[in-house]
Amino acid sequence: MKVAIIGTGGVGGYFGGRLAQNGNEVTFLARGEHLKAIQQKGLKVKSILGDFHIKQVRATDKINELGKVDLVILGVKAWQVKEVAKDLKSIMSQKTVVIPLQNGISAVEEISKEIKPKNIIGGLCRIISEIESPGVINHFGVEPTIVIGELNGESSNRILKINEILNDSGINSKITEDISAELWKKFMGICVSGLLAVTRSTYGVVRELKETRDLMKGVISEIYTVSQKVGINLEPNIIDKTIASIDTYPYDSTSSLTRDVWEGRPSEINYQNGSVVKLGKKYGVKTQVNEFIYNCILPVELKARKK
Repeated sequence: MKVAIIGTGGVGGYFGGRLAQNGNEVTFLARGEHLKAIQQKGLKVKSILGDFHIKQVRATDKINELGKVDLVILGVKAWQVKEVAKDLKSIMSQKTVVIPLQNGISAVEEISKEIKPKNIIGGLCRIISEIESPGVINHFGVEPTIVIGELNGESSNRILKINEILNDSGINSKITEDISAELWKKFMGICVSGLLAVTRSTYGVVRELKETRDLMKGVISEIYTVSQKVGINLEPNIIDKTIASIDTYPYDSTSSLTRDVWEGRPSEINYQNGSVVKLGKKYGVKTQVNEFIYNCILPVELKARKK
């Protein structure tokens, strides 16, 4: 299968690397020193499941050089989706499938403004990984998982084929009949990233200290309340399940948003806690904890975007 990985960070680099390792024709879109290192030395992936090295890698920084592909996996940040979506048509045929793996709940909607919804399969991933150095991806927490679902909930031939290819490549891939619900489930947990950023703490610290654990519960509970107003079908015990999942994360781990805020880079705050605040106002739900986190990070975010 011809695959384009748009964004070769911790997400795109890991999953694209696995697909390439299994013999798929994968081309990576990357930039800067990371791109140079990949072109010269290949893509190295360090993983708690075993390291591997793709020595011969197709990589470019120009999306129109990718050619027509069967599958596009979007691994860019949520705030980059709108711009990237404008160029997707140049690498698509009528049967090309685009799977966004962004944090948040708006990627499908944003992509649908540029390409036909029939070419989109909803998706999300679970992995703790990052670019350790140019050309090197480090996966250091959580079993790498991709969840995909047709927007209409059907079990189509194409999604079955993609799911098989992902699993054959050593990726734990699952099909869901309700991708919206799965996106919201992840959304509930990922928005704790903002709390880590504000407190300058890891998952382990935040979950062990009563005061910050209570704030963590507040973040998640507010999102659940908003989800019910939106009409998302979530099980009643999802708050407890989300907290239990976070309790399994490596003690010293953080998230990409957390690291971006700490290091003065543009972050996904508008697509995480910011989205909660926006939807809360739309549906008349109080979101004090998420609003506090968003307001605290906003000055840092604005400064980062002026660079």
